[in-house]
Amino acid sequence: MMAPAGTQAPPHPLDPLGVAELAAAVAAIRDSGKVGPGARFWGVTLDEDHARRTGGRRARTVVLDPGAHQAYEVDIELGEPATAVAWRALDPRNPGMTSEEARTAAAACREDPRFRAVLAKRGITDLSLVMVDPESIGGFEPPEYAGRRLTWGSVWLKTSPEDNHYARPVQGVVPIIDMERMEVLRVEDHGETPLASEPGDFTAAAHPPRAGLTPLDVVQPEGPSFSVHGNEVRWQNWSFRIGFTHREGLVLHDLAYAQRPVVRRAAVNEMYVPYFDTSSTQYRKNFFDWGEYGGGPLTNSLELGCDCLGVIHYFDATVLGGDGVPRSIPNAICMHEEDDGILWKHHDGRRGTTEVRRSRRLIVSSFVTVANYDYGFYWSLHQDGSVDLEIKMTGILSATGIGDDEDPPYARKVAPNVAVTNHQHYFAVRLDMAVDGPLNRLAEVFAAPEEDPALDPYGNACRTGVRPVRSEREAGLSTDPVRSLHWRVESAERVNRMGEPTAYRLFVDSTARLPVREDSVCARRAPFVGRQLWATAYDPDRRFVGGEYPNQAEPGSDGVQVWQREDRSLDPAELVLWATVGSHHFPRPEDWPVMPVAKARLRLEPDGFFDRNPALDVPPPSASCHPSDHCH
Repeated sequence: MMAPAGTQAPPHPLDPLGVAELAAAVAAIRDSGKVGPGARFWGVTLDEDHARRTGGRRARTVVLDPGAHQAYEVDIELGEPATAVAWRALDPRNPGMTSEEARTAAAACREDPRFRAVLAKRGITDLSLVMVDPESIGGFEPPEYAGRRLTWGSVWLKTSPEDNHYARPVQGVVPIIDMERMEVLRVEDHGETPLASEPGDFTAAAHPPRAGLTPLDVVQPEGPSFSVHGNEVRWQNWSFRIGFTHREGLVLHDLAYAQRPVVRRAAVNEMYVPYFDTSSTQYRKNFFDWGEYGGGPLTNSLELGCDCLGVIHYFDATVLGGDGVPRSIPNAICMHEEDDGILWKHHDGRRGTTEVRRSRRLIVSSFVTVANYDYGFYWSLHQDGSVDLEIKMTGILSATGIGDDEDPPYARKVAPNVAVTNHQHYFAVRLDMAVDGPLNRLAEVFAAPEEDPALDPYGNACRTGVRPVRSEREAGLSTDPVRSLHWRVESAERVNRMGEPTAYRLFVDSTARLPVREDSVCARRAPFVGRQLWATAYDPDRRFVGGEYPNQAEPGSDGVQVWQREDRSLDPAELVLWATVGSHHFPRPEDWPVMPVAKARLRLEPDGFFDRNPALDVPPPSASCHPSDHCH
């Protein structure tokens, strides 16, 4: 039923929060009288569990009252008017840092006499060219400032207002800042290091374009094959809903193929980036980019022909600033179709015939910039029922300054007086599975050679090994590509025509392992990166793999490794998978001054979900599929 003329249809329960709802939530908190006029906000998030159970709209808001050294998590009923119905006190150190707080902290550094004096020793007097990136300090809080909400600053010097911010690190200068008072507590000076002499400009104006690149256009004269109704998308037997949150950014809800559920919710749930260097401006670097900053507000507006190519459908997003002001991100999410090569093919040499089908995929993507790094998240749906996530890493490396003749042991020299530390990127992907229904089971699958010689007279027998994962304590799992190990999520309710449970496979194609001591800060803060897959039973209050509020939290005090101790049954369960996609970054000169895209990936594939190839009905290529003078 359509809404009457002049009215707006109410949002679907899972639609992202809009500007009016964000503003109403802020007003409800300010009007309560429980926080002062200087209140700051760290996001408003839809209560999705409540939306699914009741169809109603409720929000969860994090508010900080720095003047009172207090913070709260507040439940807001989004009615007319919006009402704050529950307040839960938080440790005021733990909510993430907003962009507004970061800018204020940087300004406080530039005004601080001690900071200016340390820079003046290095000949730096124009503070308008000094950039400070406030960084999370988790695990390295100075004991004399216990109990304070802190950040530390990495410092950079530009040659002009238009210069690359990150080309010239000011090595050895580290301000420690109280984030509530916006006061510089101290300025560490670890000695002078020469500034980079080489410019880091990567704009087109600085690099004449290479010749010979002809136009490449993607044209769909009859339009795209998908349909969009609000936030609901339908394409090639797939249906799903677009979501967006303050912490995770892009979310996919209710992925179903031919009306059969596959995944209830999919999102990149956390990102952890540890650096492996003992230098004064590097050793503290270990970041929960989602839990300490939030991916939503850092999401880019995408541009046709640059970020996305072809016939595009965009979705806008709305986020709340730290000052409590909602803002829109136009074109925050891009959706388009893309040719994906051969879907399936066979040439019959006896008859001289060939059957071939080309693959097309639907890509839903967003880009997030976290200070120097840029991350692209590309969810692809395929015509054969498979799903994959490709993560693209680009942007500018987080560099350190080095002496003229210095050979840094834990970093790679990329330019004169500039080196980049060895580091890693971990992306925790949350998959709320729903393969043919809400109750699923999990199994580990691997290649197992036959161990009984009597059953293997030729020495070439190999079984498919299957190990059921029946409880949470068993569900901290590692990949083993030597054994072709992967995981199978099985329906507890439906079987295929062979009598097997319908299922999907999960492959984590990109992995890394922390190359550090177990007692290190990064190992203790992010134990979830020690396994490539965790599984838990669904709990609406356990939303983030590394814990609800990791900023300045006691290392390892919350997160999936803690929940696992309860050892709840997974046989069967509303199964939540936490897959860890990892990338170890060995820096190289070719990554400077801006890094070509590196990629990391995971995949979901049907495994007995269908009775046979579900892509047999994909039409053959058009009549234009024939040899030509341009085919070589």
